[in-house]
Amino acid sequence: MPFWPIWLEDKGLRPTEIGFILAAAPFVRAFTSPIVAHVADRKGLRQPIILFLAIVALLSFTLFNWSSGFWLILAITVIFYTFLSSSQPLAESLTMHAVREKEVNYGKIRLWGSITFILGAVLAGNILEGRSSDVVLFMTTVGLIFIVLASFQLPKTHFTASKTAELPILTLIQNKPFVLMLLAAAMVQSSHAVVYSFSTIHWKSIGFSETLIGLLWAEGVIAEIILFHYSSKVFKYIKPIFLIIIGGAAGVLRWIILGSTDFLPFLIFAQALHGLTFGATHLGAIHFISDTIPERQSATAQSLFSALVMGIGIGSATMLSGWVFSRFASQAYFPMALLCIFGISFALTTYLVSKRQRE
Repeated sequence: MPFWPIWLEDKGLRPTEIGFILAAAPFVRAFTSPIVAHVADRKGLRQPIILFLAIVALLSFTLFNWSSGFWLILAITVIFYTFLSSSQPLAESLTMHAVREKEVNYGKIRLWGSITFILGAVLAGNILEGRSSDVVLFMTTVGLIFIVLASFQLPKTHFTASKTAELPILTLIQNKPFVLMLLAAAMVQSSHAVVYSFSTIHWKSIGFSETLIGLLWAEGVIAEIILFHYSSKVFKYIKPIFLIIIGGAAGVLRWIILGSTDFLPFLIFAQALHGLTFGATHLGAIHFISDTIPERQSATAQSLFSALVMGIGIGSATMLSGWVFSRFASQAYFPMALLCIFGISFALTTYLVSKRQRE
């Protein structure tokens, strides 16, 4: 993720085109994840479907080696993310099943994704420095091979199949607190669009090395790991919906800092807030779903989270970010702070509606 925009830039794409390419991934997720999740809930299966999706994603990614030009790269991106993105809600559903049935700590499982991200960002920055951006293709292919190997080892858990005549998605969209929570999480997570898509390009333009950029990315995820590690203790004192509020508040501060200065000590502090802007928001949303949604609807609920929050929300913000960044550079972060304010408002509304329903 940190260095993919550099590969796109070296392919001759403009910031607006890069924004469209990066936005394609979450938009594809929004449409394909619910379909795959519906099949998974109907069949009560997770691991075989995840494995199939991972294999096809790996095969489709290799097509980037022979790609050039905006339209061809866009087409391959759509094909690739059709399969890769659809597996993630199923993996979350499988993980939360273990959390409920075996009382394992979700945060301690999830932190290994964060640790791997840090190793990938730092290692990739060191490898890429002074080399062709095509190295990014090789490293990503290796990562996808590991995903396939891991998918073979996932638990072959059989879930209770959804046998009701009504589609699970129709039941869920009538759940007002659930929908409001999705909107809250979507606003906060979408605010990451500029930092995900253009921070590397911006930092490189002001003279930061690839190694330093990799460290800035890694530093943010270290804070995320700390939160994930202590998540079980956090939930003893803080309700999931309040974690989303905390994430939104941290986002307002983070984006104002990144939009106002390139002074390295301030950037280091702002990147540390990633543990809250992403980590707290993600934990809050995942546990809200686990606490309030029946297991027979879990894959569909996770897919709606993936579709709206990580799909339509981030996709729309990413597409907009390309246009805003091309005109305002780092000041493109300021609209992201506004998204966080909206997210806080939706989260507070979720809490009030849930409280009223319990009473």
